[in-house]
Amino acid sequence: MKSSIIFPLIVLASSLYAQDQSLPYYEIPTYPEAFTAGTVASRMIDGLGFRFYWATEGLRPEDLAYKPNEEARTSLETIAHIFSLTKIILNSTTKTANISGPSAKLPFAEMRKAVLQNLKAASEKLRVSSDDELKDFKIIFTAKNGATKEFPFWNQLNGPIADCLWHVGQVVSFRRSSGNPFSDKVEVLTGTIEK
Repeated sequence: MKSSIIFPLIVLASSLYAQDQSLPYYEIPTYPEAFTAGTVASRMIDGLGFRFYWATEGLRPEDLAYKPNEEARTSLETIAHIFSLTKIILNSTTKTANISGPSAKLPFAEMRKAVLQNLKAASEKLRVSSDDELKDFKIIFTAKNGATKEFPFWNQLNGPIADCLWHVGQVVSFRRSSGNPFSDKVEVLTGTIEK
């Protein structure tokens, strides 16, 4: 009886593990050979993607619902905010305006996947961009009334990218507080997983 329950659980856990490895940033990609503005910005995003992957890996419903006090966001709300920031990062690299309005509500697994895909797409675009091209990757906001506001790529670094890093740290702290700490197998310096 016990083995008939344990075996399916092992198979399920193995398949979930394999699915997660197929998402971007299970490990950080190898670094580029050349230092350019684009490769440095790309590497910053890769570091963010790697940290986000592991900050959100294995979150349970109680972790997603956790918040340190009534005024704070839950972990899930923090992840939704990270999702909205990654859309701004990606839109900058595709020269797409960010339109004001409500964000799409996605289940956690879909939102996590979308964050990782947004970061991967932005990183790939930046990696092959010339130094001169970065000035064209503006953050563009368009209000409902059609008014547009633009910010240079510089604001991407101290704005959405830095903000995402800040919030990923919150998710790590929150998950520790809810009893599910960040994996000790994650090597953030090398961007690898201890085998």
